[in-house]
Amino acid sequence: MDLAKIIDQTNIKKNATVKEIKKTCLEAKKYGFRGVCVLPKWVKLVKKELAGSGIKVVVLIDPPMGLLTHLRRIKLCQKAKKDGADELDVVMSVVDLKYERYEKILNDLKPITKILPTKVIIGSGYLTDEEIKIASQLVKKSGAICVKTACPKDPLESRELNEKVRHLKIMKQSATGLLIKASGNIKTFVDVQKMLKAGADIIGTSYGVEILKQIKNQST
Repeated sequence: MDLAKIIDQTNIKKNATVKEIKKTCLEAKKYGFRGVCVLPKWVKLVKKELAGSGIKVVVLIDPPMGLLTHLRRIKLCQKAKKDGADELDVVMSVVDLKYERYEKILNDLKPITKILPTKVIIGSGYLTDEEIKIASQLVKKSGAICVKTACPKDPLESRELNEKVRHLKIMKQSATGLLIKASGNIKTFVDVQKMLKAGADIIGTSYGVEILKQIKNQST
């Protein structure tokens, strides 16, 4: 397997500079990553930097808990498409899930998934096992292509990766046929191996370069 082809190299630091975003794009082209994931304000720049590379421009929408209004979320997604995004990584409303407002969640996500191919972040660190199952099923019903574990500030970020492994397995069983994206605190090749074994198809990390260097060092 060409591991780079399943990595979304991520730079979603709020204080990221133009220079840093361009560096992330250069690294993506050098190593052949699947995509580059950034905040909405960087989509135009990233599209320009990655032009002709075949690397996807991925945009993170409404972290960390999906609390913006539906209208605001739609506008952000539409602007991201206009600016050149290829995929959306959209956070499901954790509050709506907790209060079992399932129809509201679907009414929010279904129009979004029609704008661009969409990965839905369920914020698994906030959820019980049963809620992870329900959230994954909702993602499948929404028309999204992928269910994703977490984004920054999710409680799972600071927990053992073994907990994330368990969540991935629930997601895989509950959303048969969808891609599964693991993200948050994945820093080493060993971490990636754990995620893949648990069923992940895509890895979201800001440590893609370091991970690939680890593999190269092991093989020399």
